[in-house]
Amino acid sequence: MKKIKLPNVPEPKGHYSPAVEHNGLIFVSGQIPVDPETGRVETGSIEAQTELALRNVERILTAAGSDLNHVLQMTIYISEMELWDEVNAVYKRILGDHKPARAIVPVKELHYGTKIEIQAIAAVGTPSS
Repeated sequence: MKKIKLPNVPEPKGHYSPAVEHNGLIFVSGQIPVDPETGRVETGSIEAQTELALRNVERILTAAGSDLNHVLQMTIYISEMELWDEVNAVYKRILGDHKPARAIVPVKELHYGTKIEIQAIAAVGTPSS
């Protein structure tokens, strides 16, 4: 098992790794809309939160030598099911034609008052191959 570390980003405060690689798979921990360089939490629109959470997943995959096109499965946690249409629109815009397996899980609340958290499993591979 190989721990994935983001360059120039502090270690997480909690007892976890941003991602681990094992047997050709990358397991990305749940990502909330926090700028990894500044620590600023995005609490604005669900669209802005969704984009930042997905970009955090993308940053981790890039650090692991992969990309969003290698995502096999995503789990999306949202604080209100009524936000699903907006989340799905941003998700579709960023992932384009790539359609990994996906689950949406409604939750009561998320860390720092955010409205979304996204975790992913991806295959190791050359980015955009």
